[in-house]
This record gives sequence, structure tokens and C-alpha cells, in this order.
Amino acid sequence: MTSGTEDAHRRPGRPVTPLIDTSTEAISATGGLAGGVYLRSRTPGMLRLSVLAGLPGPLFRPWWRMHVDRPFPVADAYRLGVPVVLPNPAETMRRYPQFAAGLPFRFGSLHVPVTGGGRSFGVLTVLRPAVADAAEVLEGVDRLAVLARELGAALVEAEEADGSPVAWEGEPLCVRPPAARRPKQRAGSFSWDPGTGEVAVDDPLRDLIGVPADRAALTVDALTDAMAPGDGHRFAAALRQTAAGRPPPLPLHLRSAEGALRVVELWRPSAAQPGAGPVRGSVRDPGPGPVADAVADLLPDGVFGLDRLGTFVYVNARAARLLGRSRAALLGHSLWEAVPWSDQTAFEDHLRAALLAPDPVGFHVRRPSGLGRTTEPQPFEGDWLALSVHPGPDLLACTVRPANRVVDVSLDPAGTPDSTATPDAVPGPADAPAPGPPADLTVAGPPVPVAASTAPLYRPIVLAVALSEAVTARQVSAVVVRELLPAFGGRRLAIYLLQERHLYLAWETGFPPGFLARFEGVGLDARLPGVETLTSGRPLFFDSMRALAASYPGIALDAEEGARAFLPLIASGRPVGSCILGFDRSRAFSAEERTVLTALAGLIAHAMEKAQRYETEAAVARGLQHALLPRRLPDHPVLETAGRYLPGTQGMDVGGDWYDVVASGDALALVIGDVQGHGAQAAATMGQLRSAVRAFALGGHPPDEVLSGTNRLLIDLDSGLFASCCYIRFDPSTGLACAARAGHPPPLLRHPDGRTRVLDVPGGVVLGVDPQADYPVTDLEVEPGALLALYTDGLVERPGTDIDDGIGALRVALARYGDPASSAPDHSLAAVADRLTARARHAADRPDDIALLLAVHRPGPGRRA
Repeated sequence: MTSGTEDAHRRPGRPVTPLIDTSTEAISATGGLAGGVYLRSRTPGMLRLSVLAGLPGPLFRPWWRMHVDRPFPVADAYRLGVPVVLPNPAETMRRYPQFAAGLPFRFGSLHVPVTGGGRSFGVLTVLRPAVADAAEVLEGVDRLAVLARELGAALVEAEEADGSPVAWEGEPLCVRPPAARRPKQRAGSFSWDPGTGEVAVDDPLRDLIGVPADRAALTVDALTDAMAPGDGHRFAAALRQTAAGRPPPLPLHLRSAEGALRVVELWRPSAAQPGAGPVRGSVRDPGPGPVADAVADLLPDGVFGLDRLGTFVYVNARAARLLGRSRAALLGHSLWEAVPWSDQTAFEDHLRAALLAPDPVGFHVRRPSGLGRTTEPQPFEGDWLALSVHPGPDLLACTVRPANRVVDVSLDPAGTPDSTATPDAVPGPADAPAPGPPADLTVAGPPVPVAASTAPLYRPIVLAVALSEAVTARQVSAVVVRELLPAFGGRRLAIYLLQERHLYLAWETGFPPGFLARFEGVGLDARLPGVETLTSGRPLFFDSMRALAASYPGIALDAEEGARAFLPLIASGRPVGSCILGFDRSRAFSAEERTVLTALAGLIAHAMEKAQRYETEAAVARGLQHALLPRRLPDHPVLETAGRYLPGTQGMDVGGDWYDVVASGDALALVIGDVQGHGAQAAATMGQLRSAVRAFALGGHPPDEVLSGTNRLLIDLDSGLFASCCYIRFDPSTGLACAARAGHPPPLLRHPDGRTRVLDVPGGVVLGVDPQADYPVTDLEVEPGALLALYTDGLVERPGTDIDDGIGALRVALARYGDPASSAPDHSLAAVADRLTARARHAADRPDDIALLLAVHRPGPGRRA
């Protein structure tokens, strides 16, 4: 859609205005603090922030891009097409811990998808004050939904007019939100004719200076009578001087009869001759501004104000001296432009807190040496400033003053106190108007803890939370790419894992095709940075490709320039592999970045080690499960069967669902069951139950005895698990069947004419709960050409929906696809089973495993359906 702010306004036909209007209206409609619109980009699966209203763009750069698969509210609203309502931090932490870890402040948020014409364009987002319950913001959600629909319609029109899909590239447009309250402006005007002495005033001026409305015309004397004693003579003299062509220095400050300050400006038309022609003037109420400025300049502390985009709107003289810039260099400029050293992580973290939470914030920050020293003595070592920020609906009121040196006292190995300067920020109490000057610390003993900003911990916390949800090496690698690269601006990433003293590539992105093939399977004796960082345990940082080539002559390079970081992946003292982070440009790595990257490497190593153990255990569980499921179902001339099993996509991808067909005397037993839980234990329990059911079935027992015996066996096993089961005994010679259920979904029957129905089979409780449970038997007639469907709840149940709706959908699908009388290959029983499970098979998010067993009653020799 655009590549930047200037292009956004310069290119015609692009819906920039609706985006800005919607963002600002959303703030007003919901009582929000800030708002914005995420739009899809040309990069598949990537959303970009197009407009940000009410917050400084540089402070929220980590959230400019959002992949649709990230566990964030914006991604869920876009991917699922439903609003996401987070009324307070507690709900945010419960549902989206990564989002809460990045912005750990007291606020709520609303996220509504923007759709139109059957297409999803993005998400409308509002950050607002926290409330106790979601019910308090439902009205705001409704208003937000209306705005999102209107924006979607505008984007559809833009696409049709422009002939290309709406997509956003580049940085967001940062706009100011509507003011919570506008200052009341009061002004009036008048005209004085020196020849007649009459003064004509407008109605606003009558109200401003208190002139009675019933007086049609005024004289100069009448006008000056409405002013304070003494000010009237000054005003009359100024009129005469202006008429004579010698206007006094302006503006002229006067007072009304009530003592209120007024500002007067006088002028004559440029064509008038001296002493002739009217004198025109204006009178306005300046408000408390001039007085407040004069008072603030006398304060010993620096005072300055920022709007919600971080622009200086007020600076007193003391603040300008402490910040090391003139007032002219500060006013009207952004904090990051006017005060470059304010880009410290701690400074930005506390400023985010003030913008998103209602509480005052106090902290200390270090400025570059020498600033402000020409105007005042510095009785302390180091240039430390104590700042406090008081948030308001439209402005941030800030105070700043010098702070004494803060000393962090710790003991060296010999027990001697070792004092070093404080970290870059030491927060003061949040509820204090301003942090007091910290006293010098001279303590002998244990280390004195000094609280630090949470910002340096942000990236490790977010990565740790994300890695806790990844269970395979591939998932861990995907999380690292998603979280690590955007955080540091990297473009390339490679992860190597150690196997039998050789490094093998597990994941890579951004490198030229085939470039990393030459490093596949290198031994630990190779002189390569990726190997040496692992064998030495030290991270290696190269500011440029030239520095890398100088340290490793002859090494193959994938680019002419760019920085590289090689990180060892070591978990619990054991080598796991190495990680390579690449940048397109040369850059220096600060001490903080090196520390954070080293910490992140440790998190990645532990996650990879856990993933390797998990995959080993999962392979064992999958092998056990496949061994326990029937390899093939028995052939029978009258009853044709087909079964399908799909593991869940969460956890180990193995579970306790099973199906079976067993010869039971002269009959056939159709069995399907579901053991609670997933993993190796569920699979093992499933195998034991399947064996028990087969044993009872082979003995020719009726369905109720089969389920009762299996129930007692599961209780005796004391596995702590329970299971559901459906058992149908079918007699091929008569077409009669008898069925029993133990807490399992009811079977379906499709008649030869295409009608489907849910079989009414009264059931008992699940297996493994009550040793005295009864399982009533129901007699059924399965006519030739009819089809039976047995299934587990994973096929018909979805989070947030009723299972009866899922069973109804399966009935419709069975009527559509389940024609066993057709001879076409795509209507075979196997094809019907594939079609009924096709949607679940292609679903990326399948929380439960699925089992399906189909059986069709074929007419016997010489019989017709």
C-alpha cells in the first residue's frame, strides 16, 4: 500500500485517510489510550502496523510487524476472524503470556478483524484503561466492530478503484489522537474611528471585557472604563499612538475590571494615512499560560511536557539546561530527535509504562558526560538524572533534576566491597511524585540489590515463554526465527545440532540457496566460527564480513558486507549445537546486546535439548501406537469395513483412540474406543483395552459383558485413566446387530436410500469409573446396502461449539459421500472414509486424535439390496 509516511500521502487512491480516521475514532468510541490498524502485507502471513494513533512509533517498533501464527491477540483476531477482548492484565497474561511479557503494564485491549467483500484486510486495535470484567467493555467492542466494517468497505472500494490488493509495507503512520478536552479560546475584535471617537465592538468582545450588550455604540472612555484602573489610560494612549503611525511595542497586556489578564493587539490598515482611518484591534484571553511559564522558570527542578507522540510541547529553562539543549531545539521536536541519548532501553521502558498505565513513573537515567556542566556545578560523579513522568489523557508531565551517584556494592572473592556505578536505570517508587536523590551507599556485607528496568529482560522473557510452548526441534527453530530475528533486525539465521561429534543443519532462513550445504556434517576439529563457538563455549561477534574474513582466512562468505554473531548452544554443561545470526549491514554489538544474545542462546539450547528428548519419546510412543492398531481389517463377503486414525497436532501427536473388527463366533464385532489423554501412557492403556476387548469378543460374549469385563480390568489396572467405547456385534446371516455404549458418541446409520440417522443406543458411564456399572444392549437391524459409522469425539467436537452440531455435520457428509451402492472408485468405502476425514487431516490445529470405523452390509450371493 505504501512504503512510508511521505508515499502514503503522496500516492493517490490509497485509503490512508480512512485508516487514520478509523484509528482516531476508535480511541474516542472506546475511551482508549491509543489505537491502530494492522494490515496484511505482501509478505505471506505477515501483518504490518499501518497507523498508530496516540503512541510514539519508535517506542513500539517491536510490534510493527506481526506474523499471523504468533500467539498474539492481533494474530488470533485476524486468523480466526473473531474479536479478542482483553479487559485487564490478568486476562492478558492468562491468554497471551508473550504479549503480556512484552508490555507488562496495567491496561486492557480490544482487537477486531477488519473484513469486507469476503476478504480479511487486517485488525483494528485499541489499548484502553484496564477494567475488572469484559462485560464493561462490550459496548466499546460493538462500536469498534461498526468502525471495522466501515473501514473494510472503504478498503474494498480502494481495491476496486486501484485495481490491486490493499497491502501495507514500511513504517506506520503515527498520528495524534483526538484531545480529551480542548482549551477554551476566547477572543474579540473592535474598530476605533479617531474622527468620531466611536468604537465598534463585536459580541465576543462584549462578553470578554464585560461591556453591556444594550449599548449600541461606545466611546473610548466607555471602553476604558471596563478595564482595571490604570490600564484604561495605557489603552487609550496606545490607540492614539497607533492612529498617529507610532504603534507601541505589542502585545499589550491589560486587565479587565475583574482583574483577569487580557492581551491586546492594535494595527492600522496599510493604506491609511497617519492620523486618518480607523484603528483596528483584537483582545484575547491568554489563559494561565504566560503566568505558568514565568512560575515554572523559577522552579529548581526541570519541567517539561510531552504529547502522546513524544513531542516536546513545553520546556522550562531548568529542564533545557539539564537535557543539554536549548528550548528552541526541544520544542516541537520528538524526544528521540532532540535528545538522542534518550534511546536507552530503560528510558523507553518507563516511558511505555507511563503511556499505557495510569500511575506515575519515577526512575534514574544516565546522560552523556558534560551536558549541562557549563551552567551549574556537578557535586556528584557521573551525569545521573532523576526523572518522574505523570501521565494524563493528552500529555505527559515530566520533572527532571540531578541525582547523586548511586553505588552498587558487592563483595569480591576476598570479601572486599567492590563498588561500581549503577546500571543505566534505577526505578523510583511508582507512586512517588518524583524519585528523591539516591544517597551514596557505603555498605560492607552482602550485595545490595539495585532494581533495574524490565526492558533488558524483555527479549529473554518473551523468547522463554514462546519456547515453553514449542515441543519439537522444528517448532523451536520456528520460534527462534519468529522472535529473535525481528528483535535484533537480523536477516539470516541458521541452527546446527550436534550428532556424533558432527554438526548438522536443523533450520536455516535467509541464506543463499545451497550456501550452507558445504558446512553440513562438519566435525568438531574444523576451524570454523560455528564450530569454535561450541567447542570453546564463547560467543563470537563480528561487526563486518571483513572482520570475519580476517579472523578465518579462506572461509566462504555469503555476502560482501554484514555483521555476524555465532552463539554456542550449551544446556546443563552439555553441547547441543550452535546458532548463527546474520545481518545485511555492518554493525557494532553493544555490551547489552552481547549479554542478551548469550542469554538467549542458553534458552534456545535448553529448548532444543528438551525437544530432542521429546522427539525420542514421541518416536517410541508412535511406534507403540502403530503396533497396537490393526494393520488390516478382516475381509468378509457380507460386511465390508474401513478404518482411519489421525493423531492430534498437539503434544506428542499420539493418543488413545482405537478401532478394531473382531470375529466373534459366527458374528463380527465392530469396536471403537477413546482413552483419556495423550502420550505413551494413553497409547499403552489403549493397547491393553484393545487386547481385553478382543479376548472377550473372541469368546463370543454379548456386548454388555464385553464392556463390563473391560471396565473392571481398567479399574484393576489403576492407571488413573478412563475410556469410552462403543461395541456392536453384527450377525451377517440375519443382518441383525446388538450394540452397547460406555460414554461414547452414538453411531450413525445411513440407509440405502440415503437417509441418515443417529442410532438411539442408551449407554452407561465411561470405563474405569464405576466397577458396578451396567451397559444396556440395544438391538438393531442393518439392512443390505446400509452403512454404519463409528467415530471418536475428535471428529465431531471443536472448542467453542456444541458436539451435537458436529454430529449433525457428519450426518450430512455421510449422506453426501456414503453411497456404498456406487461402483465408482471414488465412492468406495475407503474413499468415503478419506472424504469424511479430509478436513481434519488438513487442519493445522487438531487438538484431539481421531478414529473412524465404517462398515457396510453387502448383499450376500444371490441377494439384492
